[in-house]
Amino acid sequence: MPELKYVSVTYTAGGVRFSAQTTGSVHSDAAEIVLSREGDVLSVTVHAAREIVIESVEAVFTQRYDPKDRIFLNGYQSWTDSREHSIFGKMRGIDRIPRPIREKYRFSQYGDYNFHEYANRAGVLHGWSYGYIRRGSEYSLIASLAEETGFTKLVTDRSAETLTAQKDCRGLVLNSDWCALKLLLTRGTESEVFDRYFAALGTVLRPEAKPVFGYTSWYRHYQDISEEIIRTDLEGLLSQKYKADVFQIDDGWQTAVGDWLSVDAEKFPHGMQAAADQIRQAGMLPGLWLAPFVCEENSVIFREHADWLLRDEAGKPVSGGSNWSGFYALDIYNEAFRAHLKAVFDTVVRQWGYGLLKLDFLYAACLLPRKTKTRGAVMADGMALLRELAGDAFILGCGVPLASAFGKVDYCRIGCDVSLDWDDKPYMRLMHRERVSTKNTVLDSVFRRQLNGRAFLNDPDVFLLRSDRTGMTAEQKTCLAEVNALCGSVLFTSDNAAEYTDAQRRVLDRIMRIRGAEILSASVSGSRLTLYVKYKGKTVRRCYTI
Repeated sequence: MPELKYVSVTYTAGGVRFSAQTTGSVHSDAAEIVLSREGDVLSVTVHAAREIVIESVEAVFTQRYDPKDRIFLNGYQSWTDSREHSIFGKMRGIDRIPRPIREKYRFSQYGDYNFHEYANRAGVLHGWSYGYIRRGSEYSLIASLAEETGFTKLVTDRSAETLTAQKDCRGLVLNSDWCALKLLLTRGTESEVFDRYFAALGTVLRPEAKPVFGYTSWYRHYQDISEEIIRTDLEGLLSQKYKADVFQIDDGWQTAVGDWLSVDAEKFPHGMQAAADQIRQAGMLPGLWLAPFVCEENSVIFREHADWLLRDEAGKPVSGGSNWSGFYALDIYNEAFRAHLKAVFDTVVRQWGYGLLKLDFLYAACLLPRKTKTRGAVMADGMALLRELAGDAFILGCGVPLASAFGKVDYCRIGCDVSLDWDDKPYMRLMHRERVSTKNTVLDSVFRRQLNGRAFLNDPDVFLLRSDRTGMTAEQKTCLAEVNALCGSVLFTSDNAAEYTDAQRRVLDRIMRIRGAEILSASVSGSRLTLYVKYKGKTVRRCYTI
């Protein structure tokens, strides 16, 4: 296990800067910094006697790296690539993308690029909330138990032989006690360390949430949906022999992103309640997509409720990214916006009758920290708000810093969006870490598999078996389908199952059989992904070219 070298805390009080590098508790007339160790848990607490402004908090550990070690550090949000690396691995930011392209597509808003400086050198890796160093079948896990007080960045540095935990907290104003770091450092088998992690967090999942099989409209039609299209694909799902649990209508039903009470009457002339009724009559739970914390520039909410927008220090609206007509974050602490959001959820869940809500682009809530709240604290407040508004409806979280979703959502995306090709166009591979990529989401699903049933039920995104509207080979589609069945509890497709060939039905039969089988180990060597799976009491080796 890593050994603590020191804890460093820097803050200002009354214009005077105070900095301590220590292995024990220290105090000044403004604040006391308390280090405590209880079993596998290291805690750093700041007791502010008067107002102080935090600059930085970090714990630095000595870590000896072996060339055979594999390092996993969880990516910032659902879509951020997250896989095991060698100790010589490298993570790439967006600096190499030409500035005009970066600014046009607002790549910086999707990940951690605005508040983490990428080293861009081999042997320096970083992630958020939890990570591990794997040596064979032994896992050394480091995980934050206090992400609601601020996100925790984990950095491994091979050449310095260090492992560092840094709190995202610059500029935080404190007047009272604050848990700066609370870290679990534990070693054991994969199941042992992750069981300890979630036991220490006290995460409790709703027993009503069960593994589900079903459909989402996005990867077949994108925004080009209608009553007729939904009816056709609903009939197609009913035509295959497995009972589907959920039929989810994705983006495209509303007139604009943010205008959730304005249904596109040309696409859905009978309204969204009629669509939900049709799905329920077919024996499935109706699901609906929303992005509750954002609005696009072409929306009524953007034009008429400028006071609801999240704004930076200069008073400018904060961009969330370049999707749609460009979109902006909404201020989750604005009381009028919160009242509006309550009306939206009341309508969607209690009037229209949707029992599963796919809530997307959630990272937008915490694009900016507040004076007295870190990004992590803001995101925790946002997730608590959604859980309250959804009531008994199931939440499928997406585009969210994962630790903020632990125990708050029933299902959660654990990877980026699937592409209709295996790894998108070559030039897209040079873009941001949250880009669309089937290859990336397969790896995300494999290496975040431990969250399934502990943090929430994993949604690995869709599988696609169809012959049209995809550039993937049959082998690639099989890989995607099998990994989804093995690593998640949400098994959705965007295919019209009535069009399946006999060969495609056989693949569907296989993935339905292996759902719930246990992955004993996973590794990547070059372009080869190898899984050892426990299935019907036997260990089966599965290899895929990625």
